[in-house]
Amino acid sequence: MRFEFFVAARYLRAKRRQAVVGVITAISVAGVAVGVASLILALAITNGMRRDLQERLLSSTAHVDLMRVQNDGIRDWRTLTASLRKLPHVTAAAPGLYEPVLVSRGALSGGAMLKGVIPAEERTVSDLLSNMTAGSTAPLLQTESGSDATGEATPPIVLGYDLADTLDAKVGATVMVISPQGELTPYGLVPKYQRFRLVGIFHSGFYQYDSSFGFVRLKDAQTLFGEPDLVSIISFKVDDLYHADRIGKEIEEAAGPGFMTTNWMEQNRELFRALKLEQIVTFIVIGLIVCVAALNILIALTMMVMEKTKDIAVLMSFGAEPGQIRRIFLLQGFLISVIGTALGLVLGYALAWAGAHYRFPLSAQVYSIDYLPFAPRLIDGVIVAVVSLGVSLLATVYPSSSAARVLPAEALRYE
Repeated sequence: MRFEFFVAARYLRAKRRQAVVGVITAISVAGVAVGVASLILALAITNGMRRDLQERLLSSTAHVDLMRVQNDGIRDWRTLTASLRKLPHVTAAAPGLYEPVLVSRGALSGGAMLKGVIPAEERTVSDLLSNMTAGSTAPLLQTESGSDATGEATPPIVLGYDLADTLDAKVGATVMVISPQGELTPYGLVPKYQRFRLVGIFHSGFYQYDSSFGFVRLKDAQTLFGEPDLVSIISFKVDDLYHADRIGKEIEEAAGPGFMTTNWMEQNRELFRALKLEQIVTFIVIGLIVCVAALNILIALTMMVMEKTKDIAVLMSFGAEPGQIRRIFLLQGFLISVIGTALGLVLGYALAWAGAHYRFPLSAQVYSIDYLPFAPRLIDGVIVAVVSLGVSLLATVYPSSSAARVLPAEALRYE
């Protein structure tokens, strides 16, 4: 292949009278490079979105949740939690009481999901209470016997960063929590309300939680919701999060009839399915850039064959075989593809690294996270390189076959 490679490399360096061919060749290299770099960046962004969303979801929520089928609450939750915590593959368990509420401060208000927790146990299944940006969770760690046992006029509450910003509430402010689980009076259903003192603000970076979650002590939540000694859910962390469905079935069987479990994969299946579909569509759409670059390679080689018809005839008259002529132009297209792919990989990974280092801000309300994540993977570079080289080589088949069919006698008849 030394002869074919030498001639192919020589043909890439066009002379002045072949400047048009040289320009098209340069455009072909640039097109391949841009296509490859775009694919690397797009895949890095989709991988980064998937990675960051999964990490934040798993740090903010439990792997498995146990609840009653009738959704009427779990009454023997202390005994049940203690027994299920001993199951194989279960690393932590924590009870909780969820209810939707309205949180207000003056004229400002916002909907929230309020969760009553035992803080020491909640920290083992969720990191939300560990991501404090203001205040402290220390008041939540006090006795669960009620606000009067601590000598506080109002019980403590911890809110998400965006929810606190909506209420314009700072640490130490008093907020009103209104529960739809009201009391029936002669005047109709009257919602229950309770004043809470804001003692801490958490910031997970995941907008859905930061804008709509709040934590209070379990006893305070039971008092507000009128559910004495009752929890709505028991959350679990497991040792293998990708087998949370199987472990959830084991927890469900151990809990007995009347219980059901959900896991993080079921709760977020549509989200990750959409991200996977987005990754496939992005690969196809941006891959069209590589196809356009391959068409440029086809045009450049076709013009090269037309320009070099006399040279091809001379080579064949000196004994070059049609297979060697074919390989010359195949190698020429391959060289264009290799140079463009290499430049594209370098450019793509460099831009992905820069994007990961200098974070590009996003609207958390739209994208759930507040910056554009980049997670370039080596395997993506391999796949993109193989696709780029394959498509480019496919584009060289026609011009190289045309070059091999040149007849020396006809090409040189009028020379």
